[in-house]
Amino acid sequence: MKYFTSVILLLITAFIAANVNAIVTGTYFDRIVLIIFENTTFSQAEQQSFLKNLTSRANGLLLSNHFAVAYPSQPNHIAIIYGSTAGITDDNSHNITGNNLIDLLEAKGVSWKAYMEDFPGNCFTGTFAPSGTDLYARNHNPFISMNNIRQNSARCANIVPGTQLDTDINNNQVPQFVYFVPNQKNAGHDTGVAFAMNWFQNWFESKLKKPAFTTNTLFIITFDKDDGSQSNHIFSALLGTPVHPPSDHNDTTAYNHYSHLATVELNWNLGNLSRQDATATPFTKFLQHP
Repeated sequence: MKYFTSVILLLITAFIAANVNAIVTGTYFDRIVLIIFENTTFSQAEQQSFLKNLTSRANGLLLSNHFAVAYPSQPNHIAIIYGSTAGITDDNSHNITGNNLIDLLEAKGVSWKAYMEDFPGNCFTGTFAPSGTDLYARNHNPFISMNNIRQNSARCANIVPGTQLDTDINNNQVPQFVYFVPNQKNAGHDTGVAFAMNWFQNWFESKLKKPAFTTNTLFIITFDKDDGSQSNHIFSALLGTPVHPPSDHNDTTAYNHYSHLATVELNWNLGNLSRQDATATPFTKFLQHP
């Protein structure tokens, strides 16, 4: 009986320890949610009423001097998790060697998922979804291009359809690093920014009422690049309880897509990939842990 009791106590202790360690506390936030839209200049995006509303909220902040790093879309997505464009200058399928953000996150036990709207699942590697539409496009999914993710079944299982996010919120299983890409309609690629922001408001507002999604969470709303007509100046904003904005809700610091990676690395003391992330400026000027 004593032995049985000891075993039960050990199991309970292990269970508690596992759950305590499930969240790796960050310096500024415990979860980051990156939501990426398409092909819109800063001036076009800043006129959208919902984006204006988000940046004017008590925990909202405009990053008014943020630039994408390349054309077309794909190298920008690659840059955010790889720390360079890997020399990619097109939207064709590429397979990339070397460490990436996921290696740094997993080394510190930080959970992650990439949510891609209309992604077929099962580590699909095709250029577009096989449904006869182009709603999912591989060039907006940098994770599938990483050899050490695509060729690792456990890691590849963390690339999921966008609908999985609602399930994870309802089950209180949202990971600490979330990379969300709307489909080509909802991201504005095929429809324009007004359509995208109408979708975004309907999609986002209800989720902001759910603590399983918002507790100690930093949201970054950004665009992969501008429309090609200007200087790649893009709209980006921060939102969430870690944000303590100045009175004008505007951060004029110069940032680029490598700043996303630098922010995650600094928050969880991950080190860096010794690429452009090593010298990028993180989005931490107006952040503090809730």
